[in-house]
Amino acid sequence: MTAYRPRLFTSDAEIQHLGERFLARSLPKEEWTHKAHLATTTWLLLRRREIDVDNELPGLIRRYNESVGGVNSDSEGYHETITRVYLNGVRLFLSEADTAEPLHEIVNELLLSPMGRRDWPLRFYSRERLLSVEARRDFIAPDLAALP
Repeated sequence: MTAYRPRLFTSDAEIQHLGERFLARSLPKEEWTHKAHLATTTWLLLRRREIDVDNELPGLIRRYNESVGGVNSDSEGYHETITRVYLNGVRLFLSEADTAEPLHEIVNELLLSPMGRRDWPLRFYSRERLLSVEARRDFIAPDLAALP
């Protein structure tokens, strides 16, 4: 099996544009990908420090989802545990990264790191626990290994 390799960013402006469109709720739904989630989170943490990501990100995601016709329910839309796990992962990555590098290089390195993988949360959670209604509604502790 060939390992997944995401299309990488080529400029900081590409990430800023993505983040700004997310905040303005003008980003097309099909562009709100895993890669976009991680790039936007990194941009928020490094370039939009006036935004309290821990408190504001859940509402930002929920409102964005609704703005593109999505719903936030027990089966789709915002997922609290996955959001918190990736927020932790992005911060963990940034704690070791050279944040003086261009933003697109930082995000590309994140996307290629273990913390950037789509299956990263499954290192800590069983699929059943992670995809449960309880985990979607509220952050729950992992059942396989402690989060770093």
